[in-house]
Amino acid sequence: MSRMGMFPLGNINIGSGFWGARQATNRNRTLPAIYHQMKQTGRLDAWRLDWQPGRPKPHIFWDSDTGKWIEAVSYSLMNYPDPGLEAQVDEVVDLIEKAQQPDGYLNVFFTAVEPQNRWRNLRDKHELYNAGHLLEGALAYHQATGKRKFLDVLVRYMDHIDQRFGSKEGQIRGYCGHPEIELALVKLYHATDEKRYLDLSGYFIEERGQSPHYFDLEANRRGDDPQQYWAKSYHYCQAHMPVRQQNTAAGHAVRAGYLFSAVADIAAENDDAQLREVCRLVWDDLTEHSLYITGGLGPARTNEGFTFHYDLPNETAYAETCASVALVFWAYRMFEIDPHNRYTDVMERVLYNGMLSGVSYEGSHFFYANPLASYPNISPCEDWSGIRTQRYYRRSEWFECACCPPNLARLVASVGRYFYSVKHDRVYVHLYNDSHARLEVNNRRVQIQQRTNYPWESTVVLTIQLGQPQELEIALRIPGWCRDFDLEVNGAPFSAYPINGYVPIRRRWANNDEINLSLQMPIERMASHSAVRQNAGCIALQRGPLVYCLEEVDNRAHLANVIIPRQAQLRAIGDANLFGGIHVITGDAICREPHDWHGGLYQAQSAFSYAQSTFEFRAIPYCFWANRDPGEMRVWMRET
Repeated sequence: MSRMGMFPLGNINIGSGFWGARQATNRNRTLPAIYHQMKQTGRLDAWRLDWQPGRPKPHIFWDSDTGKWIEAVSYSLMNYPDPGLEAQVDEVVDLIEKAQQPDGYLNVFFTAVEPQNRWRNLRDKHELYNAGHLLEGALAYHQATGKRKFLDVLVRYMDHIDQRFGSKEGQIRGYCGHPEIELALVKLYHATDEKRYLDLSGYFIEERGQSPHYFDLEANRRGDDPQQYWAKSYHYCQAHMPVRQQNTAAGHAVRAGYLFSAVADIAAENDDAQLREVCRLVWDDLTEHSLYITGGLGPARTNEGFTFHYDLPNETAYAETCASVALVFWAYRMFEIDPHNRYTDVMERVLYNGMLSGVSYEGSHFFYANPLASYPNISPCEDWSGIRTQRYYRRSEWFECACCPPNLARLVASVGRYFYSVKHDRVYVHLYNDSHARLEVNNRRVQIQQRTNYPWESTVVLTIQLGQPQELEIALRIPGWCRDFDLEVNGAPFSAYPINGYVPIRRRWANNDEINLSLQMPIERMASHSAVRQNAGCIALQRGPLVYCLEEVDNRAHLANVIIPRQAQLRAIGDANLFGGIHVITGDAICREPHDWHGGLYQAQSAFSYAQSTFEFRAIPYCFWANRDPGEMRVWMRET
């Protein structure tokens, strides 16, 4: 099977527009902030392996924070060389190289703190997960700089893992409780053309959930009772049944996203129809029953994941930032095995909403959980929410478990790779932003220049640049939220119907040919499926890919008493002074509250009247909430 493959990040430059601004903040504020926190908390110095008893222990997955940060820096360096950032990475790589053991093993905790427990608890201890993130960082750094030291270290580690794990006699017949290494190994296969790395990824996928269950066996060897597993079931680790038997989204949301990204990779590499169908079934279950309108995943803090169909609470929505990142990875790979905008529409929804809300506008504070409503004293992250909670849920500079900040940073830095896919003589255009891309189509160079103020404005102009005329097909994504569109080629109307959500334009292109795409972008009142009990009688506002929310700072307190009448005229208005220039949504709203409440917690409705006042509400994109004065926030608003 001929794969589309990941679009090379170094072949696209995003210099301005929505994503240009977000990448500049990521480069100038987020990456340095993460480095500072990792240095301050000991994550980087832990690679010196100088821990002594009586001192605080390194965390078991600190290694992964290093890997993701290096990966994020690498993606940034591909278009924006920075000798200072590169020197920081080189210093860390030197520490990592010295920390590697003679047999290739590489892990801070199980070298410096508990060397006797190496590979003894794959279910809980994240050794292979750490290895996967370090590998992704090493591959990205080699791609960005050409330096091999870090990659050579990780190849030695992967060779160690390849020797230790598998179904042969004397090997460990196990897999990681937190999937991640599987997708990293596929990347290593692409970089080296060594099929054994692809086979190892496939082994980890196929062995997962088989009987006798490996996590039971290793628990017994440790003297632990498998029945006392704290997560109650192996759904949490995506190991409740063999992958080929799965058809629903279950367990830990991040682990699900990483696992099925790798399953889609293996399905594509091996042209495996059964695995493709498994991916489709699980995808459909997730997106039809368990996906927040923001693209968030996982309503529950207890398992950081899925509960039951249509269970989508708002104030306590967990919707971990890492889960959104993983969903983008999976969506892009799903398009590869089943080219359809139902995957790239979700990818866009996540990028503009549930992922980007995970970082502050200025770039150095982060959300772990991304609720769709916020009320004083309620936190989606705390066991003691409402009892010991801070007054307002706000972003933090860092976390003890800090997986989300560097994960988000690597996605923002690499967002350009999700703009295009190429297969044979067809170029798929997935995302729209001011950019310049260089593509290889049938071994010939094609350049595409995008000019647009998307997502604030609906027109996209694409200029095709060629050395000589060439026949090829350019397929433009028509988002699912767009009900109508206009298309011109070189100023002449072009009539075509989307196929699987993409309008194909096949012709013999000449240099500087131009496509003008205009997408209808009205303000939509979005409704939930009637089974989503938390949103009964409510609407959410969406314009283009952006979901909007109301904040107290723009409106008033007690947003639960605010009603947006169905007949209210809604307007999108540009505000050049807010968040660098955005569009807000305004319209008339009603605030309905008791007028003459005589005290007490409850009263007969006949004993009082309601006061009703009208005011002009103001809604901002959800991704920018919690950047100004603290207060309430709601995505889903009552409607008359």
